[in-house]
Amino acid sequence: MKKILLLSIILFSIISVNAQTENTKYNKLLADSLGADEYGMKSYMFVILKTGAKQVKDKDSLNILFKGHMNNINRLVDIKKLVVAGPFEKNENSYRGLFILNVNTKEEALDLLRTDPAIAAGIFDTEIFKWYGSAALSEYLKYCDLITQKKY
Repeated sequence: MKKILLLSIILFSIISVNAQTENTKYNKLLADSLGADEYGMKSYMFVILKTGAKQVKDKDSLNILFKGHMNNINRLVDIKKLVVAGPFEKNENSYRGLFILNVNTKEEALDLLRTDPAIAAGIFDTEIFKWYGSAALSEYLKYCDLITQKKY
């Protein structure tokens, strides 16, 4: 009986070890270039843009701020610091949109956010969270120009 129990434990251990096999499609060069850990993940800063305290009534001034906001988004994409950006539908939380920034610290995120004219003017306020997601997330950016018919 002890031999059967011992054999069962050994077989279970072998099965458990084999359940965590290496991925045969793993590309170390790509993983390293994206900063991926062994699970293909990395940390980002997730930013929620909220309606800020400042209200700009003058339409021309508001248009200038939003044009600067969009230009800054494109600049952050170009320097590979912004991975995802987009607006939310109108909601009770006054959340306006989100950014996923390819930086390691909240301080780095704040430095980048200060370059946004709409944030600097107080039109938007921000909440920042450390977020753990796929290191391949940034790879979708190379397809954006191929599917974007109109640019800001």
